[in-house]
Amino acid sequence: MVDVETRPEPQPAAPDRTARTAALWATVVAIPVAVLAGFLIFSKIVPESPVAAPAPSATQPAVVPAEAVQMAAPKLAARPASVCLAVTSQLPLKIRDLAARKVSAGPEQNAAFGEPPLTVACGVTQPKTCASLDQTGSGCVPMDTELMTMNRVCWYAHEQAEATTFTTMDREVAVQVTVPKAYPQAAQWANEFSDVVVKTDKSITAGVPSGCV
Repeated sequence: MVDVETRPEPQPAAPDRTARTAALWATVVAIPVAVLAGFLIFSKIVPESPVAAPAPSATQPAVVPAEAVQMAAPKLAARPASVCLAVTSQLPLKIRDLAARKVSAGPEQNAAFGEPPLTVACGVTQPKTCASLDQTGSGCVPMDTELMTMNRVCWYAHEQAEATTFTTMDREVAVQVTVPKAYPQAAQWANEFSDVVVKTDKSITAGVPSGCV
């Protein structure tokens, strides 16, 4: 009888933890490096988009002439003169992109902005409504004219060849704004002055056209 020595089954070698940790760190480092390398290669292949030049502004301020804007300055009674001084003293130095300009006469009742000049005249003759639909050529406001109430001020717009003149119809002292045709949407330009008129020029009810109500 032969004794056969029973040998234990061979056990697998214990994993080398040091080698495994090193492999993990190598993987962690390799992934971002590969991503960065891919990005650099892509950036070389794809050209950079050209930077668009800044678009010019919609409106460029015009060069304002040094000379004064020619305006008439009729002599006013004490009360209209006081109201007009209040009106002009409250006007801003710019209307949108139009800078204020000197006027040839009556800065206490006149003002101008930009080139071509947009003008403001206080103390002008108050337009009267025509007595009938047939009345023409007298300078009165036609009865069928559509008046505009903008920011609590009633304006009468009279279109001419080179400008539109807006005159208040419901104020103690009439204020007139003349907007050259060079400026589109003339009524909106006139409306720039409505708030100043409300603050400085009292509203009236007597003789005000029904279209202002």
